[in-house]
Amino acid sequence: MTTTAASDVDVATAERPRRRAASLGGWLLIAVLVLAVALAASQLVASAPGARGTLDPESRADTGALALAEILRDQGIEVDVVRSRAEAAAAVDEDSTLALTNPVALSDDALAALLAPADRIVFLSTSTHLLSELGVGENASGSVASASADCAVPAFAEVGRIRPDRLFSPAPGVTGCFGDGDAAAVLVDDRDGHRSVVEGVRLFSNATLADDGNAALALALLGQTERVVWYVPSWEDTDIPGTTPDTLGSLTPEWVTPAILLLLAAGIAIAAARGRRFGPLVAETLPVTVRASETMHGRARLTAKAADAPHAAEALRDGTRRRLARRLGLAVNAGTDEVADAAADRLRVPRGSLQSLLSGPPPADDAALVAFARRLDDLETAVEGTLQTPPGET
Repeated sequence: MTTTAASDVDVATAERPRRRAASLGGWLLIAVLVLAVALAASQLVASAPGARGTLDPESRADTGALALAEILRDQGIEVDVVRSRAEAAAAVDEDSTLALTNPVALSDDALAALLAPADRIVFLSTSTHLLSELGVGENASGSVASASADCAVPAFAEVGRIRPDRLFSPAPGVTGCFGDGDAAAVLVDDRDGHRSVVEGVRLFSNATLADDGNAALALALLGQTERVVWYVPSWEDTDIPGTTPDTLGSLTPEWVTPAILLLLAAGIAIAAARGRRFGPLVAETLPVTVRASETMHGRARLTAKAADAPHAAEALRDGTRRRLARRLGLAVNAGTDEVADAAADRLRVPRGSLQSLLSGPPPADDAALVAFARRLDDLETAVEGTLQTPPGET
């Protein structure tokens, strides 16, 4: 006994380091998960939404224009993405194309300074104010389901048909393409340099670039030089004072971040104090044997709790049919009519008199269920009594 006790102590002592190591590993995993969630939340709070906007040449979103930028690079065209108007003005030269969307964050003077050194400019989206500032035309009413170039611009000869989203009325001296003389999807102004205006949000985005002749139109607009300077306007580069839009970080009070960290710390403390301790699994001998009476009582409680008298009646009726079939020497799977006729013959009552009891409509409430159970019990008792007395004896 002394040797056995000593071996048990050694086994318990050897198991303690393993348990401690498992517990420590579990808590380290929880700590890593909490830190990862906190880092992701802080990044979400710190970053402003929409960091990559519509027709951004570095955005993979459906509204971005990364696909167009990659197509230009595949054609051997150098694409320089700049996010500062000073860098854009410095990068543009006579052999390059300046591409940009509607620069709503720039004043008219800043826009003029940006466009001055550029000889070839393509506006991928526009506004009513920009049309007026450029003097190329104005908005046109109506829509066109599909249009071809139908103009004298050689670069558009192989474009095919497009589905324009917006039409413009060209000013005198400005060429309108992909429409008619009163409403065109693309405006080309060669009066002072080369300026093209198109509403390309639904034409040149990643999701729709492959439709119709959209990609061909983009190459015709941006692929005429060996280099494209793609300026991305943003409110961080605005020169209009007091117009920087509010972000999630600027709208959040200063106390929110410390409160979030405090709540995270409190959650970790509560988890450490109240959480389950990691330990060895409890061994249990399988299979587990459950007595039939326990299963029966459990199902009875469920039926009583559900107040389902018809279901309980069917269960009672099925048990009665099985027991009567066995006592009457019938097969276990004997039909209801066969059991009822055999029981009627045994009791010397007319055939069919037991059909309603064994296969009729079930009771609808508890009171009727009790009476129904008593009738089934009386039937089994009567059949059992006839089995003890041979037929024919009185």
